[in-house]
Amino acid sequence: MRVETNSQEETFALGRRLGEVAKQGQIYMLNGESGSGKTIFTKGMAAGLGIADPVNSPTFTIMQEYSGGRLPLYHFDVYRIGDPKDMEEIGYDDYFFGKGVCLIEWAALIRELLPEGSISVSIDKDLEKDFDYFDYRLIHIEGIEEDEITGN
Repeated sequence: MRVETNSQEETFALGRRLGEVAKQGQIYMLNGESGSGKTIFTKGMAAGLGIADPVNSPTFTIMQEYSGGRLPLYHFDVYRIGDPKDMEEIGYDDYFFGKGVCLIEWAALIRELLPEGSISVSIDKDLEKDFDYFDYRLIHIEGIEEDEITGN
């Protein structure tokens, strides 16, 4: 599925919609360059899960757990992981196979640890459009059917 957003609000709304339909045990692989909108998308997903806590990228802590919604959100930022084996130190499998939803920024860096069925979300800026449309994003979602997201 391919989605174009033209504002931070639209990127947030797409994340919120995915949070509203997210199921226990789902893993979302979130990829995109710095400044692409990963944190805005994640804030929307948390809102869709009913989480009211402020959401920030856990760049230095690697993982942040949010509760208080219909499902917990396990938010990883693995940008600073030097070796995928380092994920064992934080007990990643307890989260990947836990009672919540995992959202992993920079997931391509630990691809070999991710189970089959993980949902891929890639957020890209279009440099040609971005010159005129600062908040334009092209978002590719794979591993979930469009009708699951749209409700159609």
